[in-house]
Amino acid sequence: MTAGPFFCPPSRSTRSGLVNRILTIHISEEDNLEIAIVLWADMDLNEILKALAHPKRVEILTKLKDPHAHFSSQAHPVEMGVCASQFETVGLSQSTVSAHLAILQRADLVTTRRVGQWIFYKRNEDTIQAFLAEIGTTL
Repeated sequence: MTAGPFFCPPSRSTRSGLVNRILTIHISEEDNLEIAIVLWADMDLNEILKALAHPKRVEILTKLKDPHAHFSSQAHPVEMGVCASQFETVGLSQSTVSAHLAILQRADLVTTRRVGQWIFYKRNEDTIQAFLAEIGTTL
């Protein structure tokens, strides 16, 4: 049984750093059967690299990696995410923290969840892992 060609939609721009990745899944070692799946991701490497270029944004992501250790005083469970007001530990004003979080969100490094008037932030582990894998293959 042979499979037809796989279709990979074109990037919006080849200069933007958008990434198409091909994932190969080994179904059976005996038959050496493989299935290639094209993962179309709007992971913009340039946007992520820009977001990670500021040490405070890296610090925010690092603290979000272990929210129990850094944000235990939050009224809501940290499993919901971390409220922007909890980021005073990075030593910045609320408006500056919000600007940094917006940049991380645009780069898809954090996800948000609104509960009433509050916005909770979590790391987007899927994007972070895909970025690390892409950097590992590219560099």
